[in-house]
Amino acid sequence: MSEMRPLDEPRLQPPGPPEIEVAANTRTLVVGPYLTRSTAAQASGAAEAQNLRSTTARLDEAVGLAAAVDLAVVQAIPLNLPKIRPSTYLGKGRVEEIAGLIKALEIGLVVMDCALSPVQQRNLEKAWSAKVIDRTGLILEIFGRRASTREGTLQVEHAHLAYQKSRLVRSWTHLERQRGGFGFLGGPGETQIEADRRIIQERMTRIERDLDAVTRTRGLHRKSRARVPYPIVALVGYTNAGKSTLFNALTEAQVVAQDMLFATLDPTARATKLPHGETVILSDTVGFISDLPTALIAAFRATLEDVIEADILLHVRDISHADTEAQAEDVGHVLDELGIRSHADRIIEVWNKADVLDKAERTRLLNLSSKGEGQTRNDHDSSAPVLVSALTGEGLSALTSRIEARIARSRSTFAVVLPPEDGAQLHWLYENAEVLDRREEVNGTLHLAVRVAPEKEPRFHNRFAGARHLHGAR
Repeated sequence: MSEMRPLDEPRLQPPGPPEIEVAANTRTLVVGPYLTRSTAAQASGAAEAQNLRSTTARLDEAVGLAAAVDLAVVQAIPLNLPKIRPSTYLGKGRVEEIAGLIKALEIGLVVMDCALSPVQQRNLEKAWSAKVIDRTGLILEIFGRRASTREGTLQVEHAHLAYQKSRLVRSWTHLERQRGGFGFLGGPGETQIEADRRIIQERMTRIERDLDAVTRTRGLHRKSRARVPYPIVALVGYTNAGKSTLFNALTEAQVVAQDMLFATLDPTARATKLPHGETVILSDTVGFISDLPTALIAAFRATLEDVIEADILLHVRDISHADTEAQAEDVGHVLDELGIRSHADRIIEVWNKADVLDKAERTRLLNLSSKGEGQTRNDHDSSAPVLVSALTGEGLSALTSRIEARIARSRSTFAVVLPPEDGAQLHWLYENAEVLDRREEVNGTLHLAVRVAPEKEPRFHNRFAGARHLHGAR
């Protein structure tokens, strides 16, 4: 069994990027200590989303998180808690019961699918003689492994250090020592724990400066995009909902897409053309998850700026998942924290993984996706969800049509007549507008219906003064 040092012992020599804190293949016990629904409702105003999620699904997700860092999960047990104990989170009887199980199964690491206080973590480790890691620490481990860019590494390290700093409370010998002062004014000196906290804070401050530089660079990139403006379409959703597979299907890219929690961490953006010729920037983002640590949301705010400023958000849902409704609620809560209303007009809900549904369920969901609150919606520009399979391509044409229709809300459509010899003007239209319809007379005269972005309308009118406005924003 791998020997592992405590998660919250500060690694201060040198204060570099976070290392992997848990050892692969360590024999692991996953414990799901979930409050009963009545208790959770009293404790939190956000309990409704938690109540939608089954205990089995929550425990399965915790096992998936452990598997994402290659832990050998020996057993997973759910526990219904009437209340949380301040000292150990669990009741005394439960602690003793699990201690026996840990000894019998030779467990080296216990994953608690909850947020533990530093004192609770310390007391459980003493009682069980095994390492204990909570949900926040485990997610930080996953992010530490997945980050591949400098920006992602900095963001993870900042969140990791903030987590460490909050856990410098242990009564370890080296944390009780005092450093002597210098000369007559030094006094008794600072304690080791104060020195450790100061070193961590200094490192966090340096990372924050680096991240500010990243934010400024991203701002410059957005300004350069504004000079040649393309709509931004960002994919958001619960982790493992199939966002990267959908991204690859729409852009023919090769972004890593695996059946694994948080397979994508660093954002990816690609330019792609929609069927009518409109160019958009498609952005793949990190997946959301229930109880996502606040420190991570703050750390990844720069990464999620494309989501915040996107023209359209594709909320990708794994519609085959038993807890798809609860997952959608969790995504909505994170979007709210980012300042985006979960019911915003720019969100298109995408029901993914239609290929794994049985025939009856697929038919039922197709009917639901074509209707909104009982009223049939025949137009592409509706608020109804779109049922797709990113793996097989089913429904992707309907999705791209919906994206085009949503973009068109802020655009005007014009009728243009071109003589057959005016190839330059025709080329300009195909490059700078969406050609929705093209009809040619016997003599070669072209009749076109084109949709123009607001920022390109002045140039359009300079070139096509005789164009007739058909409909749309004006």
